[in-house]
Amino acid sequence: MAVTGRAALLAALGTLPVGIWDPGWTGVLAVNAPLAVACACDFALAAPVRRLRLSRSGDTSVRLGDTADVTLTVTNPSRRPLRARLRDAWPPSAWQPGTETAASRHRLTIPPGERRRLTTRLRPTRRGDRQADRVTIRSYGPLGLSARQGTHRVPWTVRVLPPFTSRKHLPAKLARLRELDGRTSVLTRGEGTEFDSLREYVPGDDTRSIDWRATARQSAVAVRTWRPERDRHILLVLDTGRTSAGRVGDVPRLDAAMDAALLLAALASRAGDRVDLLAYDRRVRALVQGRTAGDVLSSLVGAMATLEPELVETDARGLTAAALRTAPRRSLIVLLTTLDAAPVEEGLLPVLPQLTKRHTVLLASVADPHIAQMAKARGSTEAVYEAAAAAQAQAERHRTAEQLRRHGVTVVDAVPDEIAPALSDAYLALKAAGRL
Repeated sequence: MAVTGRAALLAALGTLPVGIWDPGWTGVLAVNAPLAVACACDFALAAPVRRLRLSRSGDTSVRLGDTADVTLTVTNPSRRPLRARLRDAWPPSAWQPGTETAASRHRLTIPPGERRRLTTRLRPTRRGDRQADRVTIRSYGPLGLSARQGTHRVPWTVRVLPPFTSRKHLPAKLARLRELDGRTSVLTRGEGTEFDSLREYVPGDDTRSIDWRATARQSAVAVRTWRPERDRHILLVLDTGRTSAGRVGDVPRLDAAMDAALLLAALASRAGDRVDLLAYDRRVRALVQGRTAGDVLSSLVGAMATLEPELVETDARGLTAAALRTAPRRSLIVLLTTLDAAPVEEGLLPVLPQLTKRHTVLLASVADPHIAQMAKARGSTEAVYEAAAAAQAQAERHRTAEQLRRHGVTVVDAVPDEIAPALSDAYLALKAAGRL
């Protein structure tokens, strides 16, 4: 019953000095004895909360930015009808700001022996596992003067996956791959290529490609054509140390790096290459190995969902050792890490020869777009100082990148919106050059 209805009931019964506390009001009300009896009867007629049976069903995973529907089934086994308000509590990051109150609170009426389903719609704002908290139910009597209240724990977990926004670039990259791999022959030979077919010699072909045995069996000169070798091994290495926690644009560096890794994994698996994942800072945070092309992407997404940056300095020596263990034979190792001078010069460069001696190494780093904006600033003394600082930071990154290139490392340095397609382009360029 609404407050106005209760006020009318009080006025009808008159007031006598019998005190009763109402949490919805601001103090002790002086009411008469009949009203006290009415409240007690109303309380007695309210359906018991603890005897209710609750269960969940619905979505168990959702991509960041999408919605997940979790259904709560409430069964009323008592002989009294349930008139209740219910709050289905979840962590704050399970909702968009300002929407929690409307999405988590429900009104329900359940006749004796029946059940009802309530749907709570989640829209998470962070990756990872979101676990349901308590379900609080307030059961009212028929007059609405009194209520029983209790809580139930109904476990449920929704895993929030990376959004994979770079998926939109995949069709264009696959078109380039088809030009390169299998549908049009690559008429070069070298490391990382495999025999495709024979055709007739035309002027300009490399004479080293002539197949003399095939030529002897026919009247024309036959040459071998080659295509990029399939079934190569690619190891994606995510640096989850402190530098991955920095925010560039609206997301942490780690999230932008994961998005780039997912696009490369999708492209490489379509090319017939095997893709593994290693996430490391001072210990292994995630490891995905030996997945088939059909399930590698879902495995990577699931492993990345719970990764968070660790506020520790990455152990480059330990990362190198873990990468070598994971990739025992020649592979393409893709390091998604920082281009900051100190971590590279003090940590990565001393151990880099161990990787480049056996593997092809590609390093991708997420640049801060704000630095480029600062470098263009003019018009005031403060803006000029900002531009000078930005230019110095950019020059330092360029010097670090050149140091890595002198060690044979392919370097990709791009802002969050461009890092994913740029990394895939670098992979295709290595494939076209026969370096895989």
